[in-house]
Amino acid sequence: MQPAPDTPPLDGTAWVLAALPGAELVPAAPATLRFEGGRAAGSDGCNRYTVAYTTQGDTIGFPGSAASTRMACPPEVMGQADAFLAALAGARRYRVEGGRLQLMAADGSLRAALAPQPQLLAGTSWTATAIHNGKGAVASLVPGSTVTLTFGADGQASGSAGCNRYTARYEAEGSSLRFQPAAATRRMCPGEALMAQEQAFLKALESVATARVEGQRLELRTASGSLAATLQRDGGS
Repeated sequence: MQPAPDTPPLDGTAWVLAALPGAELVPAAPATLRFEGGRAAGSDGCNRYTVAYTTQGDTIGFPGSAASTRMACPPEVMGQADAFLAALAGARRYRVEGGRLQLMAADGSLRAALAPQPQLLAGTSWTATAIHNGKGAVASLVPGSTVTLTFGADGQASGSAGCNRYTARYEAEGSSLRFQPAAATRRMCPGEALMAQEQAFLKALESVATARVEGQRLELRTASGSLAATLQRDGGS
């Protein structure tokens, strides 16, 4: 028997799009929704967005226009993005039923259904897309290089820093994440840029205080909220 619908507080919850009536979902570009401090934010599958939200009882609203990045994506992804943002704009009621968040129009018709966004890191693997360079900026990777991060179930993180292999103990609880200083091999890397990137990545790991999973994206941030690194989930993890 399905549990009765409920309207729990949404602040602090995170979701990933599971159904969008009238539109095709693009599994490789999941849309996400996180409620925090009166703001709803996430990815529409293509661009990052943020918009205010309000709730009272079972009513919900996303007043105003969403602020969004402006990256161009394939037509099918753009179609999903437009439909998802339109669903948010048209949502007037909400409920959680069977573990899913349902956003509905004023007449009760379903606009979007979202599943809880798993935050568990153990057993997952990621590839870095940007790293804090230690000079006040988050930079893309050196062309042709790959930086990886795997969270073992035994509390050991490991991967490639771009040239050398590394391991580091980690502790994760809720959104908190801490890494111990990494142990790495000592192979000389070709080029100063690759060496600098490797050092910046290992230093960035030591600065991490929180982690946030949204769809296929992992954000690692410092205690002050600054971005330490962004990573993309590896297939099958």
